[in-house]
Amino acid sequence: MNNYYLAVDLGASSGRVIGGYIEDGRLILEELHRFENGMTRVDGSLCWDYNHIFSEILKGLKICASRKEKPVSLGIDTWGVDYVLLDPDGLVLGKTYAYRDDRLAGMDKRVDEIISPGELYARTGLQKASFNTIYQLTADKAYRPDQLMAASSLLMVPDYLNYLLTGKQCCEYTEASTTQLLKTGKAAWDLDLIRMLGLPEGIFLPLVPPGTFVGQLKEDLAKEIGFQLKVVTVASHDTASAIAAIPEQGDNYIYISSGTWSLMGVSLDTPICTEESRKANLTNEGGYAGRICYLKNIMGLWMIQNLRREMAPHLSYGEICALAEACEDFPSRINVDDARYMAPQSMAEEVRSDCREQGVPVPETLGELSAVVYHSLAESYAKAAADLERITGRTYSKVLIVGGGSNASFLNRLTAEALHKTVSAGLQEATAAGNLMVQMLASGEISSYEEAKALIRNSFPFA
Repeated sequence: MNNYYLAVDLGASSGRVIGGYIEDGRLILEELHRFENGMTRVDGSLCWDYNHIFSEILKGLKICASRKEKPVSLGIDTWGVDYVLLDPDGLVLGKTYAYRDDRLAGMDKRVDEIISPGELYARTGLQKASFNTIYQLTADKAYRPDQLMAASSLLMVPDYLNYLLTGKQCCEYTEASTTQLLKTGKAAWDLDLIRMLGLPEGIFLPLVPPGTFVGQLKEDLAKEIGFQLKVVTVASHDTASAIAAIPEQGDNYIYISSGTWSLMGVSLDTPICTEESRKANLTNEGGYAGRICYLKNIMGLWMIQNLRREMAPHLSYGEICALAEACEDFPSRINVDDARYMAPQSMAEEVRSDCREQGVPVPETLGELSAVVYHSLAESYAKAAADLERITGRTYSKVLIVGGGSNASFLNRLTAEALHKTVSAGLQEATAAGNLMVQMLASGEISSYEEAKALIRNSFPFA
């Protein structure tokens, strides 16, 4: 029987438990369980319901057991920046805030008073985003200082879920690299910066790389599920997992990991922390095998997801894409990276208000609204590509689009037209593939990263 592995892939709108194994030189993926995920309002705050998420993960494991599979290991990847504070008994302290919560308003300015944006970028290499962990912890210091000071540890989301499974606490490097609290390009907390900000340094646990054995399932969980397995850290920031799985050889391409966010960038050996890079708001995040994910965070399909939820939840994303293509001549454009689109009450009304304020035609139908978003995304991609080429001093001949949004054919065409580059799309399950790849490397089933890349090339062709 082929060795079987489990990837838990959590996004901001959905989660999946995916099984994987190698057969005839190909990586086979099986979706065992899919569930809805999303931020919930708790006393006016946007929070994550980790009890719900964890119960859905357990459902996926039980489905795996019902199929008589006995996995070698499990790895978890999620979005970045969010975390949980734990007390000395390992219990959650306070609310489990989500990165779109409005408590973060003005926190960047508080940090700017302590350390200049230029110095912060030089130290950490991360772009300025209002939701970064550094600003969330600054909000904790302002609004719940007693809980912050009572905490014994901070666990990022995948680390917390690993803890629930195993009872063991650790912090994985690629996820921690999204906090804006690491030394640039290094797997180490910037403790001087943490002290400067007045944060309790004792909550920051030592960092471990992808492929680290965390522990086995707690005995009560193993009994409940019906099997025992190893829990292994993967490149647990979902972007890092997706980028790790890109099968292309060499570095002559720009990637877009397309989903709720569009992460557009290139892979580098060393970070770029120049003032020019900071002004372009490019970020240096930790990647697999010591690589740097040098990229731009672009709002992405979050806007389309919200339009669908508000106006036509019965339609597929493919159908919405077709509606947008039928309205492709609608002329209005918006800045998709404007903070107004982070968490509006109504995405449709926010887009319309933006157009009214600009004095341009106001989209009314779902097709017109979606066309505005897709065209505006493509324009944002073109600007980001120009920044990447200027700052790296290289010209990239093609764009590779991976992730769930890679099947948005209309957006892919607009991207090719806006960038004047060859665009190839595929590997919709890039994050899960990268997650499983790291587990297989950790177990010794795959002997090298080069072998892993060849496996993915053979398994997932690009169009």
